[in-house]
Amino acid sequence: MISVNSNSIMSCYNASPIRSKSCNEHKNNTNINTNSTNLNFTATPVNTGFRTSLTTKEEKEKYKTLSQELDKPDRKYLDYALKSGILLNNDSNDNTSVLDNLYKMATTPRANGLENKKLLKDTLISVTDPYTITQKFGDIPDEYKTEVINKLTNNSPNLIKRKSTEIELQELFSGCCVAASEQFNLAKKQPAEYVRFAEGLTSPEKSVSKNIKLDSLSENTLDAIWLLNSFEIPYEAKDFKTAKIKLAPDENAYLRAKIQQNYRDNLERSSIDVLMQSTFMNVASQQSYNSLNDKRGGKFSNEDSGLIDYEKTFLESVVEDKNIMSVTYQNVDDNQTLIGYATDYDTAKSQLLETLDKGKNIIIGYTLTDDSKKIIGAHEITITDYRKDDKGELYFICNDTDDDVSEPIEYPATYLIPKIHHAGLPEDVAMKTMEQTDTWRYNIKDLNNRTAA
Repeated sequence: MISVNSNSIMSCYNASPIRSKSCNEHKNNTNINTNSTNLNFTATPVNTGFRTSLTTKEEKEKYKTLSQELDKPDRKYLDYALKSGILLNNDSNDNTSVLDNLYKMATTPRANGLENKKLLKDTLISVTDPYTITQKFGDIPDEYKTEVINKLTNNSPNLIKRKSTEIELQELFSGCCVAASEQFNLAKKQPAEYVRFAEGLTSPEKSVSKNIKLDSLSENTLDAIWLLNSFEIPYEAKDFKTAKIKLAPDENAYLRAKIQQNYRDNLERSSIDVLMQSTFMNVASQQSYNSLNDKRGGKFSNEDSGLIDYEKTFLESVVEDKNIMSVTYQNVDDNQTLIGYATDYDTAKSQLLETLDKGKNIIIGYTLTDDSKKIIGAHEITITDYRKDDKGELYFICNDTDDDVSEPIEYPATYLIPKIHHAGLPEDVAMKTMEQTDTWRYNIKDLNNRTAA
C-alpha cells in the first residue's frame, strides 16, 4: 500500500455538515445520469445462478408462512426474491439461505421492542433492492427524547448539559457512509449472508457469529490475531487458519432501531439499516461507537466521527471474509491539501476495471477540494459497474447511501478517478501494478505503535 499521512485521513474522513453539502455540489457541478432501479415485478428477473423454484415440502411451508406474514402489497418482494434466485441463495457463512433466515426472523422472538413483521419487510426490501439502503438518521420524537438525553448525559440534572445535548441531536449528520456502503455491498453480493446478519442482530442474542479465514486479515497468523485483538473483536481461534468472531452493535443501537421502527419518515433509515450500520461502525471503531449521537472513540482516529481508511479495510475484510487491500491514490499533506497522486490515471483505471470485471464492487473514498487543492469534504460510495457511451467515454455506475436517491448514479471516469483518495481492492489486483508491497496491516500496526508511544 502506498503510504499516507494518517493524521490527514483522520481529519478528512470525519463526519461533518460539509459532507452532505459536498455530495450535493458534486452532483450539481457534474453531468450525471441516473437510472431508476425500481423493481419491475412484471419482468423476468435475472437469475443469480441459484434455484428459482421451491422443491421441498419444507421450502414450500416456509414460503407459505412468509406470504402469510407479509401484507398483500409486500408479497411482490417475496415473489421477486424467488424468481430472481435471491430467496434460495445460500452463499452464507453457515450455508443457510435467505429463505431460512427470513423464516427464522418471522417465527422466532426478536430483541425486546422489535417487531417480526416490520423487520421481515425491511430485510426483504433490502435484498431485493439494495439501493434503498440509506444512512440518513431520523429525528428523536418527544416520546423518546428524555430517555435518549438521559443516556447521553448519564442522567445528569445539569440543564445546560441537557439542552446542549438536545441541540446536538437536532444537528446530527450521519458519519455512517463507510458502514452503509458495506451494508449495501453485502446485500448486493451476498444476500444470504446479509439476511443471516439481519436475523442475528435482531434476535435476543443481539449479535451474529462468523467463521473467518485468518489469512483474510493477514498472511501471517500472529498478525491476524494481533488485528483481532487490536480491534477488540471477541473471537475464538479454532486453529491456525480460522477463527470464530462475534459481531454486535452498541447497546444504544436498539433504542435507535425502535425509534426508526415506529417513527420512520421517507428516505430515513430502517431499523435494519440502524442495526447493520451500528454493528459495522462498532466493529471498525474498536467497539467504541454510540448510535445515539454518532460518536466513536477508539485508538486509531483523533476524530470522534466517521471511520478512517484502515478501519474501513478491516471492516471489509472481516465482514466479507476476503483479502481486501486499501490502495491510496492521493497524496495529502498535513494541512489536508492534495499535493499529488501515488499512481497515474491509467493505472488506477485499470485496477478499478479489473476488479469490476471480476464481479466485485469497490468501496471508494473520494475527496472534494477548493481552488487551492485544500480538501473541503470527503465521502464513501460504492462503484458497482461501468459502461462506455457511443463516443467511448467511460462512466462508473455507483451507489451513494447519502444522496436521497434510491437508484444508481453515473460519474464520468475522468471526473471521478482524480477524486478517489482510496479504494478497497482485491490484493492480487492491487499488488500487480503498485510498486510498494507494504499493506494496510503494517501501516495500521505502525500507527498503533506511534499512538502507544
